[in-house]
Amino acid sequence: MEKFGLSKSKYCKGVQCPKILWMDKYMPEAAEEQDNEAVFETGHKVGDLARSYFGEYALVDYNADKSVMVNDTKSLIESKCNNIAEASFLYDGLFCAVDILHSTEDGYDIVEVKSSTEVKGIYLDDVAFQNYVLSNCGINVNRVYVMHIDNTYVRNGELDLLGLFELEDVTDIAKDKYAEVERKIKRIRAYVDTETEPVRDIDLYCDNPYHCPYFSYCSRALEGNTVFDIRRLKSEKKYEYYHSGIITFEDIVKSGIELSEKQMRQVETVYYNMPDSISVYDIEAFLDTLTYPVYHLDFETFQQAIPEFDGVKPYMQIPFQYSLHIEQENGALEHREFLGKEGTDPRRDLAESLCRDIPMNVCVLAYNMSFERRVLRELAEMFPDLAGHLLTIHDNIRDLMVPFQKQYYYTKEMAGSYSIKYVLPALYPDDPELDYHSLEEIHHGGEASNAFATLAEQKPEDIARIRKNLLKYCGLDTYAMVKVLAKLKEVCQ
Repeated sequence: MEKFGLSKSKYCKGVQCPKILWMDKYMPEAAEEQDNEAVFETGHKVGDLARSYFGEYALVDYNADKSVMVNDTKSLIESKCNNIAEASFLYDGLFCAVDILHSTEDGYDIVEVKSSTEVKGIYLDDVAFQNYVLSNCGINVNRVYVMHIDNTYVRNGELDLLGLFELEDVTDIAKDKYAEVERKIKRIRAYVDTETEPVRDIDLYCDNPYHCPYFSYCSRALEGNTVFDIRRLKSEKKYEYYHSGIITFEDIVKSGIELSEKQMRQVETVYYNMPDSISVYDIEAFLDTLTYPVYHLDFETFQQAIPEFDGVKPYMQIPFQYSLHIEQENGALEHREFLGKEGTDPRRDLAESLCRDIPMNVCVLAYNMSFERRVLRELAEMFPDLAGHLLTIHDNIRDLMVPFQKQYYYTKEMAGSYSIKYVLPALYPDDPELDYHSLEEIHHGGEASNAFATLAEQKPEDIARIRKNLLKYCGLDTYAMVKVLAKLKEVCQ
């Protein structure tokens, strides 16, 4: 029987949990949809750029027939090519394409490129697999490196690849894993080659290093509220309780396990079907810290793994949009907004617009103000001439999240969370005006960030549509804050 083929990505899946590969082979329809497109796109961009790190290179073009890629690689090696991108090797049904194969005096270096800012454990399994395959193909592997982003790099002028990327030597680890790789390959193949579905319970590996797309399938026996729904409970504890038979909220209450006060409130509110908990005294004290008019503020930001603008670090939060609802004491509302020009650094225009829209020494309200404050501090540092105004806004921000974070207002529908995405539907259930799901195209911050990051690459008619939807989304964020504040005032009357 032909051996189950393994690439380096499949091998890493098998290291995490071999049942992922079994499901991929026999039951792929059970996988959850995963929105990884933006992550993959970032990885491709970083990988493409890194190929030039050592200078000129030759690229082995992708071919569904892996033997073609292997033969092309052999030809490039024979021609003494110094750097080969996607250098491909096949041994005993094991295939890998090395991101950069860099020639040295006495062999070759393996360079695995990652878009992250650190070396993760699974990367070591990845390069160990590559070392195993190349060694068995007769390649003298000299050194093994993981190349990743250096998040201390700040772009000024032309992009500096030597500054952007950091090379970490993991040769000893990769080579020491040779026998381990051999054992794991045999174990993975034996696991996948059985047509009977293997029994494998859920555990920490379901989310480490990546969330398994088959978790819902493998945990289908769990019903209702379980230990996995408890907020801010470490995964290790969740699985410890699960494997000891403490699974449902009823189990938790009867077992007497130790949870934090807030975690027990989440459990008991559901188990005992307790009424809403509202501390009017504490909510009134919070409301007394506000002065009118209130400026409800929300930023949207995006990140670049490869900085395109001066003064930007990799993965730095770059503000490109804000929404502002100005609320008078009588409830009158005025809405202002800003959305940067696609393909440009939006920070200066945004900062100037913000200073025009928010006067000095007024009450600004944000939901989770630490984020807005960080954006304002970074803008003030970037633009010293606007720093005074921006830092005044910073110093006058109040946090609408506080009454929910401290559980002055808590309902079982909040499920232990104080995120506005849980709080809002708990306060206004089935309100179509506040339904993020009814928005077109942009439903959450991640989608907003990805949409703006790629906006300049779209067609003109698509740009107009996406900009419209970005404005609608961000506008709903601050209107939601207005409604949340209204509910707080309502329960105090």
